[in-house]
Amino acid sequence: MKTITCFIPYQTPEIWENFLKDLEQNDHIKTIYLLGKPDAKTQWNKAKALKTESISKTTTLKKTADVVDTDYVLLITKETEIKLGQFALERFISMADDTGAGMVYSDYLQVADGKQSNHPVIDYQEGSLRDDFNFGPLWFINNDVFKNAVNSFSESYDFAGLYQLRLAISRNQELFHIPEPLYSQIEWDTRASGKKIFDYVDPKNRQVQIEMEKAATTHLKAIGGYLKPDFKAVNLNEGNFPVEASVIIPVRNREKTIADAIDSVMKQKTRFDFNLIIVDNHSSDRTTEIIQSYAAKYKNLIHVIPERTDLGIGGCWNLAVHHELCGKFAIQLDSDDLYKDETTLQQIVDTFYKEKCAMVIGSYQMTNFKLEEIPPGLIDHKEWTPDNGRNNALRINGLGAPRAFYTPVFRSIKIPNTSYGEDYGLGLAISRHYQIGRIYNSLYLCRRWEDNSDASLSIEAMNKHNYYKDKLRTVELKARIQLNKSK
Repeated sequence: MKTITCFIPYQTPEIWENFLKDLEQNDHIKTIYLLGKPDAKTQWNKAKALKTESISKTTTLKKTADVVDTDYVLLITKETEIKLGQFALERFISMADDTGAGMVYSDYLQVADGKQSNHPVIDYQEGSLRDDFNFGPLWFINNDVFKNAVNSFSESYDFAGLYQLRLAISRNQELFHIPEPLYSQIEWDTRASGKKIFDYVDPKNRQVQIEMEKAATTHLKAIGGYLKPDFKAVNLNEGNFPVEASVIIPVRNREKTIADAIDSVMKQKTRFDFNLIIVDNHSSDRTTEIIQSYAAKYKNLIHVIPERTDLGIGGCWNLAVHHELCGKFAIQLDSDDLYKDETTLQQIVDTFYKEKCAMVIGSYQMTNFKLEEIPPGLIDHKEWTPDNGRNNALRINGLGAPRAFYTPVFRSIKIPNTSYGEDYGLGLAISRHYQIGRIYNSLYLCRRWEDNSDASLSIEAMNKHNYYKDKLRTVELKARIQLNKSK
């Protein structure tokens, strides 16, 4: 009979009693280690206290690896009420045996506000490098693989231990997704998706981000995907352009916000000529009418309605940047956001010339619809450093805003014709060869309101978006590995 050692982050004993009862009664479970307090008491015969700190610390994982003497490890990665499904452990053992995977994980049922719903997760890819990849709280790992991974650790982390573990496993073994809900968990964080997506850039998590970056960089070096800070030179005098800069706004059905966006562009004060190209993607509300009224007022507003009906946001960007009136630099503004003040365009263009880069990324402030600042406030992506930003970009799930591109480089690469992740894919491709300039002070107001495209996504929609971004990372990682092999 295959045996299992289970590790539980045991800080709140009352939430674990039912789970411990299930484990105690299962013949496959040999030992249950309660991580945390050395004097943890329990009525269960198989449970032992193991003095450790957080489950996310490297030292904790090393202690767990030292005591395992079974075929498999059942690692619970966070404190939450868990209930095993019918023959769940038997299913984990069967799938691990049959696939030979180093680690298996499964879908689960989520209980929030007293309601149970299915919570599917997604397949792990080579490019699933983001540190917030959701395996669920239950990781089932082959013991030999677990120990080998832990023994390979060259760094010790306070926050990145679990990230370090699964990256180490992935270097030599498959992480296999079982598309079946094998357990249920209580979900206490019931915030909408539009609020959760900014957790990773919250300034209070800065030390966490530093450790995650170190772990990711170590992994990239181990698999041949790391790029040194050696960049291809950019000739900023290439081509002839009608203006120095073009602001690009793709829009569809934003009658509540498009006028504010246009106004924030037209009040820009610059030492160069610029225009605004709005790609109106067949709006069916008053958006078109509003743009037309502004176009009658401003000669430097180009209103484009595509002939095609198959364009996503990326396709609208391609149309604008390949337009004959597009300037040397193409600068992003979303249709429901604003530039912070009249200096934004000048700061961006100055950065292109100062840093001789192919792309510039600024910083933005989170606000509500009334432009009142909301948490987490300024999003400056300080992890995007000149020496390691191109590598860390494979770990984070976004590159910041506003984004601006040197038009000849954009035209040579092009952007995916999608409506999510398109800018991220382009930024990754640019960073493979070129330096990306950074502005860390606020240039942009990102308004959060009920009609934002990511305000409240379903689990299925979030999974679709995350799977696509992981796929972009997979492609980019493969390209970088090939690039390094060719040198």
